[in-house]
Amino acid sequence: MSVEDVFSRQQGRIVMLTGRIERGRVRRGDEVEIVGLRGGVRARVEGIDASLVRIDEACADMNVGVLLRGIPADVVERGQVLAAPASISAHSCFTADITLQPGEQGGADVASGDRLVFYIRSAAVWGTVALHGVDMVPPLHGAEVTVTLEQSVALEEGQAFAFRHHGRAAGAGTVLRFPR
Repeated sequence: MSVEDVFSRQQGRIVMLTGRIERGRVRRGDEVEIVGLRGGVRARVEGIDASLVRIDEACADMNVGVLLRGIPADVVERGQVLAAPASISAHSCFTADITLQPGEQGGADVASGDRLVFYIRSAAVWGTVALHGVDMVPPLHGAEVTVTLEQSVALEEGQAFAFRHHGRAAGAGTVLRFPR
């Protein structure tokens, strides 16, 4: 589940994370891990809310609030991922295939060393691109790049993302692999 919002209840003793479950299921009592950004924390699911109704189990494509007890609210933030322990890992460097939008839709030339804002699930993270085999990618073209993010985010091979350049939507891409 990609964390979209965080709420603290009962003077910070219970934290509610809201978002959409991408795959699998979560049950009351399950151990979960918060992955990405400042993540790496594990907690037990205290409860699950769906449309203001307490439920025992939620599955893929449901928008829910997951209640966690015993973690500080400042450890969790938008853009992290709530997952089964060790099912997904955080990365700050990856190789991707990107495609730029047309110039009239915001696409602009991208060169090695450019800083872009990457949108991965609900996270927005600054990163730097290094092009492979070319000096610059013009609008409406694609290239293979290496992206180095300023913060680690939960990523998987095949993960889609979008990016902005000079404050405008510039293109999209797919994660191909991670450095070994």
